[in-house]
Amino acid sequence: MRVLVAVKRVVDYNVKVRVKADGTGVDLANVKMSMNPFDEIACEEAVRLKEAGVATEVVAVSCGVTACQETLRSAMALGADRGILVESEAELQPLAVAKLLQAVVNKEAPQLVLLGKQAIDDDSNQVGQMLASLMGWPQATFASKVVIAGDKASVTREIDGGLETLELKLPAVVTSDLRLNEPRYAALPSIMKAKKKPLAVIKPSDLGVDVSPRLSTLKVAEPPKRSAGVRVPDVKQLVDKLRNEAKVLP
Repeated sequence: MRVLVAVKRVVDYNVKVRVKADGTGVDLANVKMSMNPFDEIACEEAVRLKEAGVATEVVAVSCGVTACQETLRSAMALGADRGILVESEAELQPLAVAKLLQAVVNKEAPQLVLLGKQAIDDDSNQVGQMLASLMGWPQATFASKVVIAGDKASVTREIDGGLETLELKLPAVVTSDLRLNEPRYAALPSIMKAKKKPLAVIKPSDLGVDVSPRLSTLKVAEPPKRSAGVRVPDVKQLVDKLRNEAKVLP
């Protein structure tokens, strides 16, 4: 069984994001980049499936600039067997990424596609669902537990009312949530071995996919700063401020 894992290169979650002075986007100059945390969880789950003897090969795929090779090497250091980079300098929006992944899936023929439920840079939460729709495959989002048995996958996911368990017929698309697992730290020997693992680089044109942006960003701005809190002497004044200043009471 082959498992394909999609990973994205994003600004590291520990970095405080800065907006460009002209409001055209986020400043990426000299900013630490890393693998999207949700994709890292998906990669860990794929590696665990391989270690359990369920999967025979784990293929990591990324779409983006040349530097995304570093992200793929990180995935291979975690345990992925090989990597595929769909290299493009264009702004890749969710639908374009889903179409690129569709083309790669058709080529690689995996039985399971794992990816993070969303990327922490755009928070779109769209690629997994779009890919499942394009492929006509069953899907399970926000997975907190994945069990593979034969040609079926049992996926537990968190919903507002508690936990929901779905049974999917493979091939399928599954997106990971935070509680699915805790990714391992890549050991130095694994990092060195990852440098020798195969990494293929292809272009969107090789896959016959048009990645032209369908949406344009008009402006990017930082959220307004929160005003300082105040103390009130009694409940009456608290209610007055909530009603007349905060406008949260009728």
